[in-house]
Amino acid sequence: MLTVHHLGVSQSERIVWLCEELGIPYELKRYQRDPTTRLAPPEYKALHPIGTAPVITDDGVVIGESGAIIEYILGRYGNGKLARHPSHPEYTNYLYWFHYANGSFQALLHRTLVAKRLEPTPDHRILKDLQGRLDRSLALLNERLGEVNYLAGDELTAADIMIFFSFTTMRAFTPFDLKPYPNILAYLKRVGARPAYQRAMKKGDPGMPLLLD
Repeated sequence: MLTVHHLGVSQSERIVWLCEELGIPYELKRYQRDPTTRLAPPEYKALHPIGTAPVITDDGVVIGESGAIIEYILGRYGNGKLARHPSHPEYTNYLYWFHYANGSFQALLHRTLVAKRLEPTPDHRILKDLQGRLDRSLALLNERLGEVNYLAGDELTAADIMIFFSFTTMRAFTPFDLKPYPNILAYLKRVGARPAYQRAMKKGDPGMPLLLD
């Protein structure tokens, strides 16, 4: 049985959502963050040597990392859904945005989070550099989402599932303003209204406000 080990308010929401979109059977195990440190509890850290979310187990297999987990689930249970075959005209975009989500965008938000916790002055050169990188990233994404409804064309794919956390839940940790980016805001409304996304968030993080604007 595929088991999704979901740490509350974390990137593992992607995996819950993926399973809901695919309509596959899975067991959901929820874990709460330590109320003081806001980190994963010991039982979650014990699941995988790295000790971070997300983690799945499946017939004795233990896998971490969002991208690896999504590729595994799509390969084993997806039946071609939510991915793009190399022959598809949007395959290159699918590949790029799937990896951009955590390789560049989410990593940038994490660096910004760490930098701000060091409490530098608002005009510190590191913060200015990070803000410039974020502005360029958001402008690029806003441009793309003015051309298509989803990152890899007119249908939702795993590339969207990968990036959506960074636009929504991650803003509870690293706030950034999306008002200058109308195409991203329209995208959040469009994707956030999906029944599978709504089900996933209610199951994984019941009662958590969804940052869709």
